[in-house]
Amino acid sequence: MAMPRFSVIVPARSVQGFLRGCLSSVLDQPFGDLELIAVDDCSADEGGGIIDEYAGRDPRVVALHLARPGGAGPARNAGAARARGDYLLFLDGDDTLAPDALAAVDKRLRATGGPDVLLWDHARTDVWERVRPSGDGEFLARATAHTTPAPRAAVPSAAHAPGSAASRTDVFTAAERPAVLGVLPAAWNRAVRRDVWRAQALAFADGPYEDLPVAFGMLLDAERIAALDRVCVTWRRRRRGSASTTPGRHHLVAVDRYDDLLHRVARHPDAAVLAPALYDRAARHLLAILADGARVPPADRADFHRAAAGTLRRHRPSGVPLPAGLGSYGGYRSLRGADALRRGAAEQLRTRREAAARTASERYYRLQLRRPLDDNLVLYGAGGNRGVHGSPAAVYRKAREIAPHLHGVWAVNARDRGEVPAGVDHVVAGSRRYWEVLARAKYLVHDADFGRPFHKRPEQIFLQTHHGTPLKAMGMDLRRYPAAAAGVSFTRLLDHADQWDYSLSANPHSSEVRERACPSGYETLPTGHPRNDAYFTATADDIRALRARLGILPGTTAVLYAPTHRDYLRDGTPPLDPERLSRDLGAGYQLLVRTHPLYGPDAGPAALRDTGAILDVSRHPCVEELCLASDALLCDFSSLVFDYACLDRPIVVHSADWETFRRARGVYVDLLSGEPGDTPGPVADDENAVADTFRSGRWDGPHAARMRAAFRERFCPYDDGQAAERVVRRVLLGDDELLPLLPASERTMAPTPRVAEEGVRLLGAGV
Repeated sequence: MAMPRFSVIVPARSVQGFLRGCLSSVLDQPFGDLELIAVDDCSADEGGGIIDEYAGRDPRVVALHLARPGGAGPARNAGAARARGDYLLFLDGDDTLAPDALAAVDKRLRATGGPDVLLWDHARTDVWERVRPSGDGEFLARATAHTTPAPRAAVPSAAHAPGSAASRTDVFTAAERPAVLGVLPAAWNRAVRRDVWRAQALAFADGPYEDLPVAFGMLLDAERIAALDRVCVTWRRRRRGSASTTPGRHHLVAVDRYDDLLHRVARHPDAAVLAPALYDRAARHLLAILADGARVPPADRADFHRAAAGTLRRHRPSGVPLPAGLGSYGGYRSLRGADALRRGAAEQLRTRREAAARTASERYYRLQLRRPLDDNLVLYGAGGNRGVHGSPAAVYRKAREIAPHLHGVWAVNARDRGEVPAGVDHVVAGSRRYWEVLARAKYLVHDADFGRPFHKRPEQIFLQTHHGTPLKAMGMDLRRYPAAAAGVSFTRLLDHADQWDYSLSANPHSSEVRERACPSGYETLPTGHPRNDAYFTATADDIRALRARLGILPGTTAVLYAPTHRDYLRDGTPPLDPERLSRDLGAGYQLLVRTHPLYGPDAGPAALRDTGAILDVSRHPCVEELCLASDALLCDFSSLVFDYACLDRPIVVHSADWETFRRARGVYVDLLSGEPGDTPGPVADDENAVADTFRSGRWDGPHAARMRAAFRERFCPYDDGQAAERVVRRVLLGDDELLPLLPASERTMAPTPRVAEEGVRLLGAGV
């Protein structure tokens, strides 16, 4: 088997939101002579499944699943041990290769005769997708020379051997250009020959800052280094969730890494020129870590300073002064005092402004924040605090059943308090008791947020249940769609995500999208949606009672029509004309029309409330009951389609303004593609086509059933009727493991309304 030119090694752990983009950036390169070794570091998310998916469709992908988690360093080492390529390249699972990067790397390697190490430039991006230069460009530009391409060879030719005249401008050693040690010491901004990797016994370290020994070690020992003045990688600066963005004492490991490296360089034959360069890099890096409040917490800064200063004193080359600020911790603090004073003055001004705007109730809330938490108190909220519904309600009911020592309180708006069921403790949002409960509840459960000026205490646990599976663009992805993003504060959105401790998910798609669109350090729980439990636990009697209460006529086919919100429409008038559709359907059908909650309960044409063939259910408080009572869903682009799929009942998609909706809002799933898993059922573009779909029987035919089954398999894998219990036991009771999913063969869905109606007829006949 021919050896590939490149082995690209990607360790993956907790990067499911970005992993597809990373793998695709490698496989979509026009230069295809590569193998991609994707290493699943026992990731608790769907990263392993994504890797297997790519391996199943591209033979260049090698899926490597580790038996136990080891971190990025050991994962890279495992990939390197399996590599067959001439050169090894490393790429983190949330980073991407630039287009044509591999072709440029191959060209430069040929031009420089196959060096031991090739360095290239990178760009930095953040959650705002601001792209910034690396800081290495100036050195790489100077070190890059344009030469005539040389033949591909595993061993350098004599013309490019170390010390030859031809190598002086394009290939060098660290001793010849010690400034090379100032290039960012990372795994992903260089390629190393595989035989050099093995000859030098290179290996990433275990634990944080694992790339420092390798990044510097390969440069110190390389006989031939080359540079490429081109951005080949986009490095993503994560906000939360990585070792570098998590405060703690683990950052002290950086001091140990540099201590070992400075010991090593002191024994190098060219220590006279290399030691000062490495010392300068170590000092700048360690001071940058110390100054970053997101890394070293205040309680550990003195220890970090003491360790860094000790290392830099021990290894200070002759004639090189100790960097400013490392004489003593007091001196360091004084040096930074001026900056601190400026920041403090700005903070005081901001605080005074906030205090002036603060209401008495908000001041009361801040006073309550000083009181101890109540470990048995849970505050719930849902849908803009409009009532007791959704997944928070399902969690509340299950908690009352299996954790009765926990006292649940609901936050509701003053205008909605009359809708709270009898016996449910609740507080009016903004009242004094609301601020008290918000400040003192150990657990906070919501499908959105509690609004301002909520400040989550470190000891509080926030469970984000969400509204459902994302079809429309959300979170930071909305920035690409100005119409949908109007009025959205993305800073507040990120602050909100930072409050989450747990984020519930019903499928891998949701997990990937949310972790990318709402990046933070929360834990995603693959539990299913608690509100969907009803689809597996409702009985035929429950469904009969629901249909009777809603006014659904016996023997009719009830079609739930629930159009989504459209940013480009100003009112809640449904895209389909319910009256016309009702006439086209004819006798035997009833439309249950539910306008989107954003439009309010009185949105839409008044005709909805004037005919028995159309039931206006916009005011009904529980959408799960409407789904259970209906025979089919007529959807457009509402996320309700994913929940309804749990029932395995027919779904018809109204597609009239799909292109407008997709351009204005952005979508993650192409509902009209016709591909298995994308399209949940027959597609119709107007009232006539919808009516014909029902009258012809296509709505519930064999093809519709196959489409529905594939859609359900993709989007309902975690829903089995036990989601609420999983959540209560894992989050509110502190169980270490999630309750396992029921096998598909043991999941029992609620009976269809037609089965329930058959029961009515049988009972009426005396059976």
